[in-house]
Amino acid sequence: MTDLSICICTYKRPVLLRRLLQAVLEQTGLVVSIEVVVVDNDTEQSAATVLAEMGAVLGSRLRSVNLANPNISLARNAAVAAASGKWIVMIDDDEVPVANWLEQLLIVQQAHNADVVFAPVIPDYAETTPAWIREGGYFDRRRLSTGTRIDHRDARSGNVLIRHSMLQSLAASQQGGIGPFDPAFGTTGGEDTMLFRRLDSLGAVMVWCDEAPAYEFIPAERATARWLLQRSYRTGQLFIRTELAMLAGNKKLLSGLVLSIRACVQFFLALVFALLVLPVKPLKAFAWLRIAVSQTGKLSYFWGKSAHAYGNPGASGKS
Repeated sequence: MTDLSICICTYKRPVLLRRLLQAVLEQTGLVVSIEVVVVDNDTEQSAATVLAEMGAVLGSRLRSVNLANPNISLARNAAVAAASGKWIVMIDDDEVPVANWLEQLLIVQQAHNADVVFAPVIPDYAETTPAWIREGGYFDRRRLSTGTRIDHRDARSGNVLIRHSMLQSLAASQQGGIGPFDPAFGTTGGEDTMLFRRLDSLGAVMVWCDEAPAYEFIPAERATARWLLQRSYRTGQLFIRTELAMLAGNKKLLSGLVLSIRACVQFFLALVFALLVLPVKPLKAFAWLRIAVSQTGKLSYFWGKSAHAYGNPGASGKS
């Protein structure tokens, strides 16, 4: 059995995919066997040329899967199904890891006997990115000390090591055995949140490794106020959707009522604060505006229209 399967889902990003695969080839300190599984989720198979190039170098260590249906859950499930490794490493096609990435993930896993190891994703901005975007830190994610035990609130599918057997158990428990990721979240995002919620409920040991960062390329079209507000709306909607997804009956109704009332209050307060600080602190005002928009996203869940984020090259399926 292979020790590590590096699973990559790609959609219309051949240049970034090549960059990532090259970084995998250049990993240092490895004493385990690896394979790379790439799922091309583009109907036009835009990754074909890059996969042919890298296949000449990686040989049998590269497995490629074509999946025409643009659905990130189905793509992730296909990658997991094709993987033979004891451990699954998931990284997004717009990320590139440091040279000792895999070595550091394994060191922390062994030190803490972890089922899941998460590592940082750091923004890598395009040269044309406005200064206010960089200063605002809108793409920054929380970082923790290595070994910190975490739960689903700090979990996501970019740059993570997972015990394969746990994913297989989740896949078996899903209706129809479709895989560990729920296809209902495959175009909206939130599929990783649901996965790690379930792992959390099973008592999986999930820890942080701060020494294995990956750098996520932020294209110019995402470094805009409009894109950030759209993401706030979508993540607000996903928060409610994933919070309620594992509840049923009266618990779901009560929780939905509490969350909707709280969203109304937070929307009003955030909008007031945004208007108050706008003349003196525009960046702070924008931060409050994003909070207000997030609340409208939460409330939009209750009138049944989902915001879709996956299925075009400018979108990010990251939740």
